[in-house]
Amino acid sequence: MKKTRFTEAQIMGILRQMENGAPVSELCREHGMSSATVYKWRAKYGGMDASLISEMKAIAEENRRLKRMFADVSMQNDLLKEALGKK
Repeated sequence: MKKTRFTEAQIMGILRQMENGAPVSELCREHGMSSATVYKWRAKYGGMDASLISEMKAIAEENRRLKRMFADVSMQNDLLKEALGKK
């Protein structure tokens, strides 16, 4: 499920335009987005290049996978404790 209509490369391009002195209101009008989006991107991706963004996304995906694994193991552990406690 795609959350955004902008790719990482497009986001980096917009942020570079902003760093080069383009007004935020002009960028928002040109790309059809709100100014809050630009400032969120600046806070999240500021100072990064494309390789760091892809690395960050890979780490976030691995973190999601590990959290899911922990939840499964935790649930199995609770079930085993419950089953052994009833005997």
